[in-house]
Amino acid sequence: MSEPISRRRPLLHEARCQTCSLSSLCLPLALELDDVSQFDAIIRRRAPLKKGEPLFRQGDTFTSVFAVRSGSLKQLTTEGGGNDQLTNFYLPSELVGLDGIDEEHYPGSVVALETTTVCEIPFDRLDLLSEELPELRGQLYRSMSKELRDDRRMMRLLSRKTADQRLASFLITLSDRFRRRGYSPYSFRLSMSRADIGNYLGLAVETVSRILSRFQNQNVVAVSGREVNILDMPRLIGLAEEEEADVSSH
Repeated sequence: MSEPISRRRPLLHEARCQTCSLSSLCLPLALELDDVSQFDAIIRRRAPLKKGEPLFRQGDTFTSVFAVRSGSLKQLTTEGGGNDQLTNFYLPSELVGLDGIDEEHYPGSVVALETTTVCEIPFDRLDLLSEELPELRGQLYRSMSKELRDDRRMMRLLSRKTADQRLASFLITLSDRFRRRGYSPYSFRLSMSRADIGNYLGLAVETVSRILSRFQNQNVVAVSGREVNILDMPRLIGLAEEEEADVSSH
């Protein structure tokens, strides 16, 4: 049974991998043109998510991974006490749902931070196609490896760094992610709220606001609402790395 036209109409033309501006960052980046067509054939077109709308919920059966085309999402994990822990943000070209492969269900809920479009990639079909296309399999492994590396970096961030260093590191990481997508690494808009940032970094929202004000007073960044301008990247990097230097000197 084909997908209803009402769900197919958005993105029907523009979502083709061959014409997507993110193809050099997404899963098909290492594929030849004919192979890209094979990959494109397994993708399901999704209607855009509205702000606050879930892509999937914690505990849902794992069926697909998703490539973000535009917008951004956050991942929330609900612990036993009912508290939500924000564990990830996803930006365009990044893959969502890889952490559901192992236990065959999604370990957290993923929610749109703004109007967001995704490409749904059924994992059983992706798995079969990756057996035929070693380049695709390699790119999938690299995506998994990057997610593991990001998780470890986040664990180090939360366990070793002070509040100032956590926020400085967060801004640097965001800057790098925007740079890799062809956007300015020095001027960008935060799609997430200060409360989201605080939850992610293990900080109170008041602490996030206070540190941003301090960074502004030091002429390291300029913040207006959710617009961020990094004025002194070397100094911001220095703020993020100060503790590591202190630790290595002992």
